[in-house]
Amino acid sequence: MQTDKMIQSLAAQLQPVRPLRSPLLRALLWLAVVGSIAALLIAHAVGLGIFLQRVAVARVAVETAATALTAVTAVIAAFELSVPGHSPRWAVLPVLPFLTWLGASGLGCLANGLSLHGDTGFSGESPHCFAFITGVSVPLALALFWMLRRARPIDPLPVAALGTLGVAATAAFLLQFFHPFDVTVIDLALHLAAVALVVLIGTAWRRPLLAAA
Repeated sequence: MQTDKMIQSLAAQLQPVRPLRSPLLRALLWLAVVGSIAALLIAHAVGLGIFLQRVAVARVAVETAATALTAVTAVIAAFELSVPGHSPRWAVLPVLPFLTWLGASGLGCLANGLSLHGDTGFSGESPHCFAFITGVSVPLALALFWMLRRARPIDPLPVAALGTLGVAATAAFLLQFFHPFDVTVIDLALHLAAVALVVLIGTAWRRPLLAAA
C-alpha cells in the first residue's frame, strides 16, 4: 500500500512534457534561420558581382556547393545523433561533401601554381579568412548547441564534432561572398586550421555545452 501511495503521489506531481519536433525539422529550422539572417546581411553588405564571377568557374562552383552541403549534412547529422537510439551511421552523411570540398579546393591550389605568396606578403589576406571562420562560428555554435542540448544526447562527442563541423562549414560558405581571390595553399591551410580549431574547441567543451537544459 505504501508503494501504491508513493506511485500516486509521484504521478500527481508529473507535469506534461511537450515532445521535441523531429531532428530533421529542427535542423532545417536552424538552417533556415541562419540562412535568412545571412541573406539579409549579404544583401546589404556585399555586392554579388564578384561572387557571381567566381562561381561561374566550374571548380569554384563545385567548391562552394560542396562547402554548403557539408554544412547542411553535418548539421542534420548532429541533430539526428543527438536523439538517443538513432543510428550512428548518420555520422558519415557529411563525409562525401567534405571530401569534395577538400578536393575542389586542392585543385584550386594546383591551378594557382601552389603559390604561397599574396600581394600583401607571404600569407596575403588569408589570416582574415581564419578570423572570419572562427569568429562567425562562435555565435552559430552557441545557437546550435542550445537547440541540440534539448534532446539530451547520451554520447555528446559525435554530436559536438558534427555540430561544430557544420557551423565551421557554414562560416566557410559565407566567407565565399567576401572572398574575392582564388584559393592558395596558405589560404586553404588557414581555412582548414580554422575549421579544425572550431571542431576541437566544440568537442573539448561538449559536456557543458550539451548538458541538459
